[in-house]
Parts: sequence; structure tokens; C-alpha cells
Amino acid sequence: MKFRHRLYGIIFACMAVSLIVSAPATLLAGGGQAYPNGAEAFMPGAAPPPGITMINYFFYGHGGSFKDDNGDTIKAGNKDLLNRVDVIGDLVRLIYISKFQILGGNYGQHFFAGLLYTGSNFNVPVGSMSQESYYDFNSPYFIYSPFLLTWHLMQGRFHVATSLCDIYLPFDNEDEDNPTSVGRNFWTFEPVLALTYMPTKAWEFSTKFMYDFNTRQDDYVSPLPVTADRTPGQEFHMDFNISYMVIDNLRVGINGYYYQQVTDDDFGGVPAGWEPVFKEMEGQHSRAVALGPGVFYQVRNMMFTLRYQHEFAVRNKAEMQNLWFKFIYVF
Repeated sequence: MKFRHRLYGIIFACMAVSLIVSAPATLLAGGGQAYPNGAEAFMPGAAPPPGITMINYFFYGHGGSFKDDNGDTIKAGNKDLLNRVDVIGDLVRLIYISKFQILGGNYGQHFFAGLLYTGSNFNVPVGSMSQESYYDFNSPYFIYSPFLLTWHLMQGRFHVATSLCDIYLPFDNEDEDNPTSVGRNFWTFEPVLALTYMPTKAWEFSTKFMYDFNTRQDDYVSPLPVTADRTPGQEFHMDFNISYMVIDNLRVGINGYYYQQVTDDDFGGVPAGWEPVFKEMEGQHSRAVALGPGVFYQVRNMMFTLRYQHEFAVRNKAEMQNLWFKFIYVF
């Protein structure tokens, strides 16, 4: 019985199924996944003019298979481990840009808040509650940056926006024993640099670079029948976009993202007998690349974008298909 119990533990550790819902719904093995990959695309470096701007992000994500460290679908017997995962989220962002300048750039601040629903179905019982289905609806965190700087250079052809640090403040509302818990109990600190280059009126090339540092997470929720404390590994990720203006105010383009966990997770307070299992989990870095089409339309002080993203080259997480709708209103 001890051997069988240990074998099941190792199998589930290899699965490393932990729904960190702050990144819209990615089942993943490691890292904190605070940022919702792919949230930005069209002209992220072109910050709004001085004043207040509101952005609403609506997201739907769907996944149907979980990939291991080699990119293969994880099985439970003769079935796929994961049946499906669905995530619906809505996030509101307020940006304030002042006329005050530092180093030639306009100073500003921004904050985000939102709600998220997650639901997952497995083909075998997982987690400490030994269930095949889990769901949750809650708010994962509040994001705040006290220091933004924005530049508009080269007669408006090159735009730069940077946040010294986006701070992800958790509500400490993690749902114990629920591997799809929306709530979280650890912080993330994320420097940001966004660039937009428009060599002509028609063409746009953009990218947004981010690097995440995560704090200690007490009672990490996983599909294993035990819990432990965890410091999620550091992560590098970037959103990118290329677009072309087909007619005035209407753009079509290709958008996507690259995400890579850079350092190992670090576990502490591991129950006796489970050390080898958690040790193996530490080195399972999450990764994903995504591409898809997008469209952008502007009318007066309002902008609308609709985008699709399909993940590939996925490691240690669920392979997702994402749909984004974004509305921008400049007051």
C-alpha cells in the first residue's frame, strides 16, 4: 500500500496540475502566472494622452489537454488526464497620465481589478477532495503601479511606456482544497516595458516585455492529497503584435505571446514522505507560445479590439485557446 500511495503521488506530481487563475486559466506546473498572457496587442507602447483612460478586458479561454515536460499529453490510464477547462474573466483598468514630466516622459499611475470564473473537469479524481470537477468565481487580486512613464518619440513613430513595477496585491481569498481556486495568497512584482514602432501610418510593430518575481505562497493547492508552502519561480513573458491599417481607423494583424518560467519553484513545509515528489515538481518549468489573428477599430475616443490566440509548444500546463475582447475609452 505504501508503494502504491507513493506511485500515485509521483504520477500526480508529474502532472503538476495547479490552476493559477490569475493568468486567464492556465493549468500549469510552476511559476505564479500573475499576468494574463496575451492581454495586450495593438499599440501597447502608445500610452494615452494626459488624463484618465478606462480599459475593459473580457476574456474566454478553453483547454482540452494537459502537456508534460516533453510536450506530450498527460494520460490517466487510457484516458487524457484533463477533460476540459473553461475560464471567463472581466478586468477593468484605469490609467492616469499627468502633464508632469520626468526624463522627458509623462508620469502616470494605473490600477486593475476584475472577476474570474474557472471550471475544470478531469477524467480521474484529483486533489485532496478526490473530485473530477472543480469551479470557482471570485476576484484574484488588485494590480497597482505607482510609477508609469510614457514617451512619444520620432514625430509619433516610436512610443515607449514603462512601469517601474506592477504590484499584484492578493485578497488572501484562496479556496482551500480547490485546485481551480481564483483567490490567491501570494504577491507578484512585475517590471514592464512596452514598445510600439510605426514606420508608416499603415504599419505597426509592438511588444510588451515583463518579468515576474513572486513571494511565498502558504498552503499551495494542488491535485496532490497534501499541501506545502511554495515560492513560485520567476517568469519572463512578452506580448507582441504586427498590424496593418486596411482603411482609416481599421487595422488587422497577428498577435501572440511567449511565456517561459525561468527559475524553479521552491517548496517548504513538505509533509514527511512526500519530499521526492515535490522535489520533482520544482524543476517542471511552464512554457507556452501563442499566435492568432486580431482586428482593431477606432471611432472618436473609443477603441475596440477582438483577438484569437492558439497556444503551441506548451510544457507543463494546459494547452489553451483564448478569445479577447477589449474596449478602450479615453475621457
